[in-house]
Amino acid sequence: MTKRLAFAIAAALALPDAIAAEPTQTAPDVTVLQCARMVDTAAGRLLGETTLVIEGKRVKEIKAGDVDPTPYANAAKAAGANFSVHKISDGTCLPGLIDSHTHLTGETSPTGYTDQFRWNIADYAIRSTVYARRTLMAGFTTVRNVGDSANESVALRNAINAGIVPGPRIFTAGKAIGTTGGHADPTDGYRQDLAGDPGPKDGIINSVDDAYKTIRQHYKDGVDVIKIMPSGGVLDESNSVDNAQMTIEEIKAITSAAHDYGFTVAAHAHGAEAIRRAVLGGVDSIEHGTFMSDEDMKLMKEHGTWYVPTIIAGKYVQEMAAKPGYYPPQVAAKALQVGPIIQATAGKAYKAGVKIAFGTDAAVYPHGQNAKEFEYMVQAGMPAMFVLQAATTHAAELLHKQNELGQIAVGRVADVVAVPGNPLDDITVMQKMEFVMKDGVVYKEGGKPVM
Repeated sequence: MTKRLAFAIAAALALPDAIAAEPTQTAPDVTVLQCARMVDTAAGRLLGETTLVIEGKRVKEIKAGDVDPTPYANAAKAAGANFSVHKISDGTCLPGLIDSHTHLTGETSPTGYTDQFRWNIADYAIRSTVYARRTLMAGFTTVRNVGDSANESVALRNAINAGIVPGPRIFTAGKAIGTTGGHADPTDGYRQDLAGDPGPKDGIINSVDDAYKTIRQHYKDGVDVIKIMPSGGVLDESNSVDNAQMTIEEIKAITSAAHDYGFTVAAHAHGAEAIRRAVLGGVDSIEHGTFMSDEDMKLMKEHGTWYVPTIIAGKYVQEMAAKPGYYPPQVAAKALQVGPIIQATAGKAYKAGVKIAFGTDAAVYPHGQNAKEFEYMVQAGMPAMFVLQAATTHAAELLHKQNELGQIAVGRVADVVAVPGNPLDDITVMQKMEFVMKDGVVYKEGGKPVM
């Protein structure tokens, strides 16, 4: 027995029973939040002065008016709990926002195509903590992370959940699933002797059997959702942004296996044929949908398929494509195809009655600018209340977390954000996040981070 181990055992035996037992539970923190206005996303209406009483991680009471916090302070003191009060005197409180399409472990740049040969996974993982914090400070308390390189977003999720680093609540897909040479192929653009032959363990499939194997591998890896790539994409080094890259049989196999394991399936799809196959194959959401046809929209309504537009990504790549050398030539050409179309498609889908959830493709543009999407959605013809619901109640339903997230209600998770003014009058105030609370903990107040 080592001296250190012997000392530890002796010290433990010497502890009094009261100390050796489990620590005494302390009363949960109590927070009173006084809002000048509050958006009731479930009812789709704006409330006047509202006071929220939060106990621990959950909303305990919601009261109309500017309620005196003194009784709550006294009760907290008597219970030995910490107490705080926060006043949003000329702003609007909303539920914590949800971005349904992010990539928190990377960020595109002119050097990104060569960085992948010089950076280790640890480099991406460390940077992801910065991107996660920026996202949280922008008011996004929950994200769906739909693709990484080596399941580093699983580690990021776990670190955030453990309180090691600040960031949004993450539902991650780990590695995206695609086909050989397709948008998810991690060796796309490599020379032949470096490319190898990625398979189901890497998220690359070429058959129904491969589809089942990769879903089971993703389950083993600890992901929360599934992301597939049934069409070409903008930022890979191929020449097509919209060609179909999966068969209906492969998609059906993926969704069947995924739903067996309790996963929802998000489908990156720009092209009309890829969208058609994905919807018929049973996916839960279409991401981007740039060249979506009228028939696609009809199918999506019939199947209840969600649409996540990511307008900001299309506009950003169009802007960057105009800068010589920012993207490889074939990537710039695809960006100039997608950019001018994606916003109009989103507006048309809204008018057609397709279900829409908020998502941005964060990483294509710099992290933390997610709220710009609200402005673009309104420009596309969507009402301000609708776009706020897209980032709250709609996105929560897409995640199958509508009983926990997406609205401020008694018993729900205490995710609350606030912006100056009234976003129903000026949607751009969503880009000026003043207050951020996640799980009852305040991360930003007065427009400044507090941790």
